[in-house]
Amino acid sequence: MNAAAPIPTIVLGGSGYVAGEFLRLLAAHPHLALGGVVSTSQPGEAVANAFPHLKPAYPATRFVSLDAVVERLGTAPRWLVLSAAPHGASARLVDRLLTAGEAAGVELVVVDASADFRFADPAAYAAVYGHAHEAPARLEEFTCAVPEHLERIETPHAAHPGCFATTMLLGLVPLAALGLADEFYVSAVTGSTGAGRTPRDTTHHPLRHSNLFAYQALKHRHAPEVRALTLAATGRDVALKFVPHSGPYSRGIHATIFLEAKERLTAAQVNDALREYYRGATFVRVEDEPPKLKDIAATNYAALHAAVDGDTIVVCSVSDNLLKGAAGGSLQWANRLLGFPESTGLTAPAAGWLG
Repeated sequence: MNAAAPIPTIVLGGSGYVAGEFLRLLAAHPHLALGGVVSTSQPGEAVANAFPHLKPAYPATRFVSLDAVVERLGTAPRWLVLSAAPHGASARLVDRLLTAGEAAGVELVVVDASADFRFADPAAYAAVYGHAHEAPARLEEFTCAVPEHLERIETPHAAHPGCFATTMLLGLVPLAALGLADEFYVSAVTGSTGAGRTPRDTTHHPLRHSNLFAYQALKHRHAPEVRALTLAATGRDVALKFVPHSGPYSRGIHATIFLEAKERLTAAQVNDALREYYRGATFVRVEDEPPKLKDIAATNYAALHAAVDGDTIVVCSVSDNLLKGAAGGSLQWANRLLGFPESTGLTAPAAGWLG
């Protein structure tokens, strides 16, 4: 019996770092195949020019316009759309594709790695991002969550939380679910790829290298996202004080989560509670020692460890911002929505000795 044909997949925002990871993952996925990679800034340009490391997988592939992929929709009955487009732009592109798919009688499954479908309320989105949502009628079609925090999804499409949010939520949600605290404090450091591909003063190598600095302290847009998703996952409305930092390396997030617990627990009890919460979760490990970024860099795995001193609990959470925090976590959702095992195409171990 012939195997089912791979599902054609459209990647939006194709020239960015997250899109590059989508393309890399698609090249090794047994049930998906690239059906078009859209770039509004580089249509017609070779994908290998933007991502030389992907040339073996895509030697002749070129970026295309949205119009070009819309014209292709009738060639297959079912498509996957993975959006790595910037917030604001993503909603417009996704809405156009969904409208075209509806007109053509074609099923589209969308997973959005941008911020555009993370808030169910368009007013909440506007309050955080400073502009009206571009496709508010589509919001009810999306569910946003860390895959490990939602057993079932009832909507046809999914949105993935941000990279900082994902790393924080992995350590914070299990403790909030236990009711251990109503207020959490987080200090987190991200690599330079978290700032995107377009260079700025804060991402320019001479300023970033051998340097460490905080930014948007207590004002980062992922804080309200974490609060909303913690409430959705646990039913508890927690307070969050979050200070992000830019680190002198390319990929990975290290978050340190602090809380004053309502009841006194040992470190062993907290780590056991984390292990129980993530029992059966392929991509979340609870370690015996504080995890290191290089343990998970360039993988879809995350690692946690808790320490305790009196009433104070500290959880260290690490994940790769481009994979577990974006493309890899999004592919977990895609696998689930399409009926594949969640870990399909995502279980490769870390590469050693990354620079």
